[in-house]
Amino acid sequence: MKKAKVVVALSGGVDSSVAAYLLKDQGYDLIGLFMKNWHDESVTISDECPWLEDSNDAMLVAEKLNIPFQVVDLSKDYKEKIIDYMFDEYSKGNTPNPDILCNREIKFDVFMDIALSLGADYVATGHYSSIKINNDNNNSVKYELHSGRDNSKDQSYFLCQLNQEQLSKILFPIGDLMKNEVREIARNNHLVTAEKKDSQGLCFVGKVSLPDFLQQKLKKKTGNIIEIPSNSKLFDKKINFVDENDRLLSLTNQIDYSLSDGKIIGKHDGAHYYTIGQRKGLAIGGYKEPLFVISTNTQTNEIFVGEGKNHPGLSKKALKVKFSEVNWVNDDYNFENIRDLNLKARIRYRQKLQKISVYKHLDYLYVEFEDFQTAITKGQFLAIYDNSQLIASGVIC
Repeated sequence: MKKAKVVVALSGGVDSSVAAYLLKDQGYDLIGLFMKNWHDESVTISDECPWLEDSNDAMLVAEKLNIPFQVVDLSKDYKEKIIDYMFDEYSKGNTPNPDILCNREIKFDVFMDIALSLGADYVATGHYSSIKINNDNNNSVKYELHSGRDNSKDQSYFLCQLNQEQLSKILFPIGDLMKNEVREIARNNHLVTAEKKDSQGLCFVGKVSLPDFLQQKLKKKTGNIIEIPSNSKLFDKKINFVDENDRLLSLTNQIDYSLSDGKIIGKHDGAHYYTIGQRKGLAIGGYKEPLFVISTNTQTNEIFVGEGKNHPGLSKKALKVKFSEVNWVNDDYNFENIRDLNLKARIRYRQKLQKISVYKHLDYLYVEFEDFQTAITKGQFLAIYDNSQLIASGVIC
């Protein structure tokens, strides 16, 4: 019987190294590929993720496992699909998530196409997530994307834009392992990456100073930092609602702050360099509690701040995403059959799952949280879970 062929994305880290080891041990016919997606060291601020060192480590792992290895240069696609997207989103005042887009557009699209052209049946990565096959329905097989067993490393959130076709061709060999177990396997099998630190920062770019990175295209532009007092009438809660839709619109309403709502307390280099919830980089002292960005306006080049993490401008109970743009990871789910489920969601990586209720009005899916959420940010992704299964996602608007 012919062995299934798997192209494993070797990143030069311990997770993908162990993923390759496990697949080799299970008898798969393996090819190791390293993605060269970014190689502009001028904007990285550490050698945490230099591609040359990573590709060399990936090659050494492939040699140890005795599998074919090659480097594929996807930097052109990465620039067009990820970097340009980032610049565009920041210029609009949104906060993008390049890691999620990288998985959707690069690893499991461009890279997957290359793998399939090499005759691969599957693509494997070192993600802490798992895929379960559900064939209860005789008419169709569904691929369920589940959280990884290690809660502190679970990466299902970064995979929230994948679909059934992609999931059918993916293997996550370490999804049911704890990080310490992964390192132990690497040590026991003398893999060169066993003690290597986890990479940080942007997907394939590494640790960067975001303002320095953005300044490549988004030029410095001096503007006002405006403090909004916590007792502003802007935060008076509406009590009487015409109907349920009016209540949802009120909960998700974006406050349009202006200079007349507060006072100028400093200057900044460009509103597009800041994001909601940010506290570093303001360089303003003299306050009892830290200042946080509560809003930005890239049209007027103003950023609005509030004192303290409990400032009412930081907290909301609901958000909305365009219903027509919801990605149903498992298309057995739809709005009609999820309304009565005990759903949970997260709006950022590693956030503890939050209880939610879902509603639909016009072309928007409204998500109301049981508890107030801090720094709900346009451009970020909402991921919805049914127990451990990630079922849908969308961009917060």
